[in-house]
Amino acid sequence: MYDLKHLSSPSRTENRRGLILVSLLALFLIPLAVLVIREGANAYSSWHGQPTAPAPVSLGNELFGTASSLLPTAQTTGDGLSATAVDGTVLHYSIIPVLQQRVQRYLQFYQVPYGLLIALEPETGRILALTGYSNMTPDWTHEAAYQLYPMASLFKMVTAAAALENGLINPNTVLEFRGSPISETPSSWDPRPKGRNSQMDVSQAMGKSCNPVYGRIASDLVGSEGLKAACERFGFNRPLLEGLPTRTSLAPTPTTAHDLRLMGSGLEHSLQVTPLHAALITAGIANNGVMMSPRLVDRVSRDNQQQPLPPPRELNRVASPQVAGDLTRMLSSTVTTGTSRRAFRNPQGKQLLASVTVAAKTGSIDGTNPKGHYSWFAAYAPAEKPRIALVALVINGDRWRIKASQVGEQALDAFFKAGR
Repeated sequence: MYDLKHLSSPSRTENRRGLILVSLLALFLIPLAVLVIREGANAYSSWHGQPTAPAPVSLGNELFGTASSLLPTAQTTGDGLSATAVDGTVLHYSIIPVLQQRVQRYLQFYQVPYGLLIALEPETGRILALTGYSNMTPDWTHEAAYQLYPMASLFKMVTAAAALENGLINPNTVLEFRGSPISETPSSWDPRPKGRNSQMDVSQAMGKSCNPVYGRIASDLVGSEGLKAACERFGFNRPLLEGLPTRTSLAPTPTTAHDLRLMGSGLEHSLQVTPLHAALITAGIANNGVMMSPRLVDRVSRDNQQQPLPPPRELNRVASPQVAGDLTRMLSSTVTTGTSRRAFRNPQGKQLLASVTVAAKTGSIDGTNPKGHYSWFAAYAPAEKPRIALVALVINGDRWRIKASQVGEQALDAFFKAGR
């Protein structure tokens, strides 16, 4: 047998160490046990059809993306549209249903391969219509407004703004050139030294979308740095606003006269813009040169309580008021004598929307994603005090169905007939 007298009892120090160790283990294990129990309860709830409560809809910059994703589920309520998020938040859209539906029916009637329209209120950035249709890929319309496409001659507005801002031209400036106004060969645009050249003032050239005039403005007057600075002001090569579900519009920096002419006239295929950005550019010019942040929602209610929304937000000043006014003057001939005059006349030749002055720009170029002939139309009206700005894009196949300017005319007609 063991002699118990030779077994020493634990010291007070050893007891104290034991207590400390037990306490530390408790501090670590108790929170861990609580976490395990909580996660187990959440998992149990999910397995039994009781998911955890969704995070509430953010009312910050992310609200636009949330509203855009819910738009296909929106229902007509009174004279507006609304949709309900998974957390029960109700979004009341700024969209005008009669305008949206008119364009949807028009695109569907002509079975366009791809077509969309974005309309907004220049002074506030409120989206008045955001719709599209495709008889090729129905899902294309869900993200079409936020994807990149060749900008074509809509970029002539940026080229003109760059030249006007630096005092290099005014709306009456006349430039000479050689070749056809729709020529796509920059090397042949230089005027002949001995004369016998074509000439056109920059306002008429804007309405008729004259490539040589705006190509020469870019190469001979504005230059690479001037065009780069204008692109920065208009929001290219950088995110427009954190939280917007849109890609970044791309404008290369041309270094040669040839590249400058391609870009200035809108013939450069790597010059790409999203329809949303193109609409904001158009609205920025209409709003005395101030580009506003886009807004899809007028009101938000949660638990039957209206939630406060941020006020309209200025994104950037893209042009001075003087330059914006000059651009309006230059754009005003497009629907009367320029490239979209036919879209704004009935079969008898009478001008449609004759009581409303429209400032506009067209664009046309071939593209590959999706493949087809790209037709653009950007406009705002009334030109003297704009209440609506819009951009339409139609991508036709080998057979042209309609042009974007026809979609724009339908939208403007619906807007003003609604008494807006």
